[in-house]
Amino acid sequence: MTRILITAAGSYGDVAPCTGLGVRLREAGYDVALATHDSFAPLTEAAGLRFRGLPADAAASGRAEGRKELMRTASAFVRGLGGSLADAAVRGADLLVVSTTTAPLAWQPAEAMGIPALGAYLQPVHPARALPPVVGGTRSLGGFGNKALGRFSLRMVDRVYAEAVRDLRARLGLPEEAPGTVRARQERAGWPVLHGFSPAVVPRPADWRAGLDVVGNWWPHRDPGRALPRELDDFLEAGPPPVFIGFGSMAAGDGERLSGIAVAALRAGGRGDRTAAVPGPHRTAAVQGPHRTASRRGTAPRDERGHVGARRRGARPAAGHGGRRGPCAQGGRTVALTAGGGAPR
Repeated sequence: MTRILITAAGSYGDVAPCTGLGVRLREAGYDVALATHDSFAPLTEAAGLRFRGLPADAAASGRAEGRKELMRTASAFVRGLGGSLADAAVRGADLLVVSTTTAPLAWQPAEAMGIPALGAYLQPVHPARALPPVVGGTRSLGGFGNKALGRFSLRMVDRVYAEAVRDLRARLGLPEEAPGTVRARQERAGWPVLHGFSPAVVPRPADWRAGLDVVGNWWPHRDPGRALPRELDDFLEAGPPPVFIGFGSMAAGDGERLSGIAVAALRAGGRGDRTAAVPGPHRTAAVQGPHRTASRRGTAPRDERGHVGARRRGARPAAGHGGRRGPCAQGGRTVALTAGGGAPR
């Protein structure tokens, strides 16, 4: 049986979708383990996946202030990951499925062990004319500017990983190489990267190379026997399907601005009748439509299969699910937003 090791590091939103991906791989007949932070062991084991621990925890690093502090904190975080990720891989794997944050490290044990690596990204980090770089969080600078800044952002990422990659390659008996050199070799080889978000939300850029594919959302695993809370079930039955918009931990502290953008987008799309943005104290905001609000602080509505972006039973999936057109084209009522922090652990 092929042994697949999924590696994921970061906050809840970086890890939880990997549980759904892992369950589907296991159901397809693969032996699947998930290497992630110790704090996510219960989440992993609840999905029926084997757990391999990565002791570094992004939450323990706190919130960095300023660019230099951010670089220092990020470098310390990835140094803590490197050795543990190698330990997880050498315990047995025929394929590494690696996230955005673990890929620059995971390429080293993949090379040392002579096994393939497959990207499983939740963010479009490859430079593209149509997309400003995710890392910078900036506005679009036009085609040329976006692509140039995207390349520069990857160089900055490689700087963050420099010490960790140096130490890891030495530990694995590999020749010394800079992270940028390793990345360039992977790109020349056309290493495959699957992106777990919907092309209805972020279309695949036309100037991406072959092997970079957008495949639709990966949803966190949820026990199908677990019932929805009664008030949420009543809400879903009471009217047209709601739409859910989530920003994850990257938007922490920026809820009011992002809520305003979402409201403007809804109005432009004909979904803005009686909408109002209401930022929550930490990470939740709500946009109220013709009926009533479904959002609860720190929670995300889910459907009967556990999919974020809850919908009424029998209705089509929410926009972005698997790339299909959803209830944004239908009459709607409420949009719930989370602005930072992701779902509670």
